[in-house]
Amino acid sequence: MTDAIKRVGVMTSGGDAPGMNAALRAVVRSCEYYGIECVAIRGGYQGLIEEDLITMGARSVKNIINRGGTVIKTARSKEFRTEEGRVKAAKVLEKNKIDALVVIGGDGSFTGGLKLYEEHNIPFIGVPGTIDNDIFGTDFTIGYDTALNTALQCIDKIRDTATSHNRVFFVEVMGRDAGFIALNTGIASGAQDILIPEQKDSLESLFKSLEVSHKSGKTSSIVVVSEGEELGGVYDLAKATQEKFIDYDIRVTVLGHVQRGGDPSCADRVLASRLGVAAVEGLREGRNAVMAGIRSGKVVYTPIAEAIKKHNEIDLELIKIAEILAI
Repeated sequence: MTDAIKRVGVMTSGGDAPGMNAALRAVVRSCEYYGIECVAIRGGYQGLIEEDLITMGARSVKNIINRGGTVIKTARSKEFRTEEGRVKAAKVLEKNKIDALVVIGGDGSFTGGLKLYEEHNIPFIGVPGTIDNDIFGTDFTIGYDTALNTALQCIDKIRDTATSHNRVFFVEVMGRDAGFIALNTGIASGAQDILIPEQKDSLESLFKSLEVSHKSGKTSSIVVVSEGEELGGVYDLAKATQEKFIDYDIRVTVLGHVQRGGDPSCADRVLASRLGVAAVEGLREGRNAVMAGIRSGKVVYTPIAEAIKKHNEIDLELIKIAEILAI
């Protein structure tokens, strides 16, 4: 246990995710519990460069555990990507006597924290906040469960109109490099086909799936497409399908940023609370340049370099289940 940490800075960085406020709350209150001063950095790394700081206590974070987004704002900073920008950031930390950082975000945010550590010896711990669930070292990331439920609710509503009009709907969900949202919402919504970046999908296999469903008596279908699907954009897929099946009534829905918003689910609030506390406790234990995560129900710390380099892998069993249930 170390007493060297007297003042901790906390920021949310990169894309927002439901549960970031719960994580912020956990960091602030853990700091107060352990007698550490906590400073929130508003607007991510850009806010750090601009010295947009505010000291926070237990009452500063009341009534935010249930709120989506992030009350201390988030941003992506081009300036921080430069060596000169990171020098400015390090000087702000030194000026304000901030001993360590807790960075709530994704792999890009963790890369920034690692740079500060390597170049300026700033201790930090990462907390995984991203709806994509693609960060190695934790079973689930903050925001993923909420995004899943939001997407599922939308797809369920789309199914109502698809069934009413005998339509084929292509629904694009978020997941630029990972298909976790698409695969799980596709199974849960009873999708006819699911297209994700991790699989080598083809138009031929999509067309075969639609033909099989039509012959089996299905009059409407849902195709869930991850935004990073390598076959092309959802509109191109719909166009190619329309050219193949000229009698089909095809529609496209892009769910977009609606998946980032909304009140965090119970699972995300609990996960964020556990990881926020783990981040502060990790700093007190002398841990550095690691990410706090949950594996098999237990808190673990993964080296940031490993968390950035590797990615969670799609469960092949789920892919098989999706194939079986689509008949």
